[in-house]
Amino acid sequence: MTPTFPPRHPATWWAEFEEYAESFDRASVTEALADAILPRIPAMLLRREAEIAVETVLRHLNRPDSPGLAERAEDAAARLIATVNRIAERSTTEARTAEAYAVGRLLRGDWAEAAALIEPMAGTLVLIRAVVAALRLDTFESDFVVHLLKAGQSPAASIRAGRAVGRYSWWPSWMLSVVTERALAGTLDDEVIEALRTCAYAELSPAQARMARRLIAADAPLVEATAYRLEALGEHPAARKLRRGDLDTVAFAARLIPV
Repeated sequence: MTPTFPPRHPATWWAEFEEYAESFDRASVTEALADAILPRIPAMLLRREAEIAVETVLRHLNRPDSPGLAERAEDAAARLIATVNRIAERSTTEARTAEAYAVGRLLRGDWAEAAALIEPMAGTLVLIRAVVAALRLDTFESDFVVHLLKAGQSPAASIRAGRAVGRYSWWPSWMLSVVTERALAGTLDDEVIEALRTCAYAELSPAQARMARRLIAADAPLVEATAYRLEALGEHPAARKLRRGDLDTVAFAARLIPV
């Protein structure tokens, strides 16, 4: 199924990626967005000037401690923006310089604004993959974050969820499906993660895993039946916690089912 997105995300939406990232590669996102924009500049001479400016800025971003490269990068971006402004003054339509203007904003460091400008032309998913790559996540985390974004979650929520479960890529599929469902619903919290972690180390059988999943989902009849069984075994504190919805008893309760 083709993912659906709003026709355009504002720059503030794109900026969340960097705001909530533990690591963000400015050089990577600049290069990726430039690759998406440059071929769309219709005027060959303007496109070539933009390409040269991008190359100059990327050299600086890859060697940020070089004062000389920083100065040349600033000059190249300024020249491109001045050229775009001159063309815009003579043109009857902004469409002739829209792409080059986006490159100018990108090279000035406003990558989120550039992404918002180019999104209708380049497509949302292409840009999302480019920006997620700049987060420098592992493959599992990146795929998970992209999946949440495609489903409509915000960058902030998606990144937090990806970071929370990234270390648990070895979990069985039923646990990862719980994580995904909870993340999509906005209900993935530390208690759920801890309950699943305990289940993972409890090495539950398939039947016990199905029970654990239903207990995590607060299946009312099963919760009551399991609490009653706990009481029959003398585990009254665990029964009370289970009825209250405390998830730290799920693995213990699930193991009551014979393997």
